Amino acid sequence: MSQPYRREKLGSEIVRVTAEILGREMRDPRLGFVSITKAEVSADMRYAKIFVSVYGEEKRKKLSMAALRHATGFVQKELGRRIRMRSFPEVSFVLDESIDKAFKISKIIDEVAAERRAREGGKEEE
Repeated sequence: MSQPYRREKLGSEIVRVTAEILGREMRDPRLGFVSITKAEVSADMRYAKIFVSVYGEEKRKKLSMAALRHATGFVQKELGRRIRMRSFPEVSFVLDESIDKAFKISKIIDEVAAERRAREGGKEEE
């Protein structure tokens, strides 16, 4: 079993290098605006989940995830080459919806605040 700080350090390095690979070397036209949000490495350091956020509508998200799944082998090989380890974790890409959810919640809060201001403004005039 590995130490948690070692897994966290590897996770942050995976995020940095994966972002570099996707930004500079991926040439797949299906890949939209993708940002790497985090990487989680399993306790035995055999698996790593790379969480990605895709900007755009649902169709763009599906196309980008298909491109990432298709490029998993390439990304795995490049990560293993750039991050020296005896055996590199097997990577998989996971769509991270947290940014979209936060945006939707923020929008709802703004709408409720606007309604509240409108009601309070109407009471003052009475």
